[in-house]
Amino acid sequence: MRIAPPLQIGPLDAAAQDAVRALAAAAEDVDGVAPLSEQPLLRLDTDEDWLTHVVAHDKHGATIGYLQVDRGGDVASAELVVHPDRRRNGTGSMLLRTAERDARLPSRSGAPDQRGRPLRVWAHGDLPAARALADARGYTVVRELLLLARPLDGVAPAPGLPAGYAVRTFRPGQDDEAWVALNARAFASHPEQGRLTVEDLRRRRSEPWFDPAGFFLLTDADGRLAGYHWTKVEPGQPDDAADGEVYALGIDPDHQGRGLAAPLTAVGLEHLAAVGCTRAVLYVDGDNTAALRTYERAGFTRAAVDVQYARA
Repeated sequence: MRIAPPLQIGPLDAAAQDAVRALAAAAEDVDGVAPLSEQPLLRLDTDEDWLTHVVAHDKHGATIGYLQVDRGGDVASAELVVHPDRRRNGTGSMLLRTAERDARLPSRSGAPDQRGRPLRVWAHGDLPAARALADARGYTVVRELLLLARPLDGVAPAPGLPAGYAVRTFRPGQDDEAWVALNARAFASHPEQGRLTVEDLRRRRSEPWFDPAGFFLLTDADGRLAGYHWTKVEPGQPDDAADGEVYALGIDPDHQGRGLAAPLTAVGLEHLAAVGCTRAVLYVDGDNTAALRTYERAGFTRAAVDVQYARA
């Protein structure tokens, strides 16, 4: 029988991808929080020179850990998970050391004048085991991503938009490029959201949760995109406890400051309530004061937190 090496670095075949998904599901069952965010899971089949996959095996070849390092941005971003039954045996430290070495690589192989990227590591749920590993390796929290939530019973009808603006739903295949351009402008300073490509959008369009009826586009008087509110409802949730997510909401910088965020938020909440969701959730950076004020006025409160660590 072929024995897998302790660390396997490189593209993942279909079996390896399934093993990583099973590993993540096992960790979520124990920890109560998903160890990998959506983007790394969508990229399990991606083979790019700025993206690194690392799988840790035991001596029998079973998958016990996984690391993904994204060097495509201004910083290298890493996410890792260790099987709950295989923790406290050095696997997490080994994967983190691998991420540190990988972050020093150029973002694109062979490109000149590159010196690697500073490394940041996500810890979803900010669990004690993650804090202990971070402390042991000299990492501190440099970013907070808050999960906010609010009940959807009694959602008020969406208020009217300012004159000249209208809302319509997304048209797959027709609005792709225009939405990607709008999203890049709205999230120009965001390390993940602003980097989404047409291919990233199309991957999400292929997911079972995608529904264009819950993807709202804000247009100006000339019919150009001025903002959007993309909602997400995962299938298979209990009818009496279904979450609907404010998946992403952005306003073009040229249209900010005109009172558009609140009514656009309300359009999405009204939709989530209409399709049977009982709670709305969303993620927002802890230092995004303007967005936090908008969501607080819409009735959202803090429910959980993800953190990103970096070396002091």
